[in-house]
Amino acid sequence: MRAYDVILKKRNGGKLSREEIGFMVRGYVDGEIPDYQMAAFLMAIFFRHLDEEETYYLTEAMMKSGEILDLSEIPGKKVDKHSTGGVGDKTTLVVAPLVASCGVPVAKMSGRALGHTGGTIDKLESIPGFRTELSIDEFVENVKRYGIAIVGQTGNLVPADKKIYALRDATATVDELSLIASSIMSKKLAAGSDAFVLDVKFGTGAFIKDIKESRRLANLMLNIAKRHGKKAVAVLSNMNQPLGHFVGNSLEVIEAIETLKGNGPKDLEELSITLGALMLELAGDSKFEEGKKILKRKIETGEALEKFRVLVKAQGGDERVVDEPWKFLPVSKRVEEFKSEKEGYVSFIDTEKVGTASMLLGAGRKKKEDKIDPGAGIVVEKKLGDFVGKGETIAKLYVSEKSDLENAMKLLKEAYVVSNTPPEPFRVVEEVIR
Repeated sequence: MRAYDVILKKRNGGKLSREEIGFMVRGYVDGEIPDYQMAAFLMAIFFRHLDEEETYYLTEAMMKSGEILDLSEIPGKKVDKHSTGGVGDKTTLVVAPLVASCGVPVAKMSGRALGHTGGTIDKLESIPGFRTELSIDEFVENVKRYGIAIVGQTGNLVPADKKIYALRDATATVDELSLIASSIMSKKLAAGSDAFVLDVKFGTGAFIKDIKESRRLANLMLNIAKRHGKKAVAVLSNMNQPLGHFVGNSLEVIEAIETLKGNGPKDLEELSITLGALMLELAGDSKFEEGKKILKRKIETGEALEKFRVLVKAQGGDERVVDEPWKFLPVSKRVEEFKSEKEGYVSFIDTEKVGTASMLLGAGRKKKEDKIDPGAGIVVEKKLGDFVGKGETIAKLYVSEKSDLENAMKLLKEAYVVSNTPPEPFRVVEEVIR
């Protein structure tokens, strides 16, 4: 078999076999297939696409490129949750302790931020002392002992994805659905959970803007899970405005803690309860509607918050953040205000621009090497449908000396549209796909 022949076959619209796809993935990881041939292969996929079976084969080959975790010594059904990423999306910080407080083990591997979306690991690392790098043995032991652990992905988990994603990023082939689905699902499957809840975003702050495309991606990932004998459910959630009010690392931890205390914003609470109830359902613990009631009670009784405290303490973090987050989390002292130039209703938000503005303040990364400022970010005071007076504050910017305040303000000005009529009512959960 030659790489040239596989590239030519896909370029001409042919269907690839499991062996051909496996050959390309293994050859690239082993260094036998050079960058230029893998780049040509990815471009052929971009234009000719992979069908569901080919996408399954690619996922399988990538999953098998490195270590596959065995979580069988953790009692109970392990249910993982994945989000395709959005502005202000701190749901893992709420959902993981919520579900774990119900006795369902949560063994979660999460990523870092790149671009306008924040990573769960960056948020947790804003908690003083919190360790996100645990050995596999420590990770499994923590889940067995405390019912919860959230860590960064291990170095030997799906090495094919790391290598291929870097090439996709450099060759403008990132936004191909079959490549996105295989990238996400290869990591989820290799991480060893029994079932998955997939939060697939759409809208101005999502990677995929169009809801129809997001639905296609969701169904593609559900099909991959099914072919691997895993249960999965997808939620289509709306990113046409930031999730909650806080965007930035320490700020999002604060909002997650407030949500676990029962004081969170309605959209964040609704999405978190929905995702959590689906996780309980997949674990076999309760039906969806009953699960929502159980989770709301866990917030009311304080059990969910206590499980978050357990997580923080178990991974070396300063548990005082749970009681006084504003005092013990690093939050920038300097605050600037973005104000409305006219009176009216917030009728449109370009959420990606809000996310990019927070990145310019220091809350995200342009390049993988960039350092994140945990104290930087944005508090969104006005969201879709809110009335705003002329000169009234729309958002507060938490800035440092390194922040590009001028361009962040410029982006917020472009992001917000204020008009005489309010928009249609906003729904954060659009659809559940089983």
